[in-house]
Amino acid sequence: MQIPWYIGWPIVLALGVAILFVVSSRAPYYPIKYPSGLWELQSKLGAEDVWILTADGVRLHAWWVRAPQASLVTLYLHGNAGNITHRFLPFRDIAAAGSSLLMVDYRGYGKSGGSPSENGLYADADAAYLYLLNHGYSAQHIVLQGESLGTAVVVDLASRKECAGVVLEAAFSSGGDVANTVLPVVGPLVFRGFDSKSKITKVRAPLLFFHGDRDEIIPLKLGRGLFEAAPEPKHFVEVPGAGHNDLVESAGSSYRDRLHEFYGRLLQ
Repeated sequence: MQIPWYIGWPIVLALGVAILFVVSSRAPYYPIKYPSGLWELQSKLGAEDVWILTADGVRLHAWWVRAPQASLVTLYLHGNAGNITHRFLPFRDIAAAGSSLLMVDYRGYGKSGGSPSENGLYADADAAYLYLLNHGYSAQHIVLQGESLGTAVVVDLASRKECAGVVLEAAFSSGGDVANTVLPVVGPLVFRGFDSKSKITKVRAPLLFFHGDRDEIIPLKLGRGLFEAAPEPKHFVEVPGAGHNDLVESAGSSYRDRLHEFYGRLLQ
């Protein structure tokens, strides 16, 4: 039996849209689950295990590193791949620059339960922020820092919650803009959401941007575009020779120095 074209084509179109929806919901995330990862680095960092329960009942795992005599604490939200064990350099340098650090694995990453989604990541950030408030830190002493995909989560959080400052590494204007650089026209249909450009105008805290001038995943122009949309006070650090995955390494001691200067201004 042959299906008439006016029935067949709508079915094909509907299936195509459904497939795109499924792909778009999973495309941004590349989690590495425990026991895979560099878990032996925990002792080298002196990191403590922390467990956080989200409002929707997901149990998250995080590492906590206390910097001696630091009054600031950084909530660090990492990028879309790996897990917290792959962020040794930020752990080391943020603490050395003068801030304690809580880095949480999103749902579906590392030892955390659940599976990732855009709204899920926002809920994870809310839970980690509330954890810090409940453990004695005022909003005026919490720095929100994000890397790559984590910058969108941080901007969303900072647009709704008070904080001392915001640090963004390899930030982008929106998920669609990133996808369009990889696969024009079709890309934005696959990877959407994470619209930082529309939210960053609501941030009421000093901003510090880092971006590599050779970033092959998130072009420098996308970071610059978000920076231009951001309110003052703000500062942009372009890291010469840095790609997407070696920004901190390429920046060297200047990464730590810039953070130390930023913390100093926040405490004035």
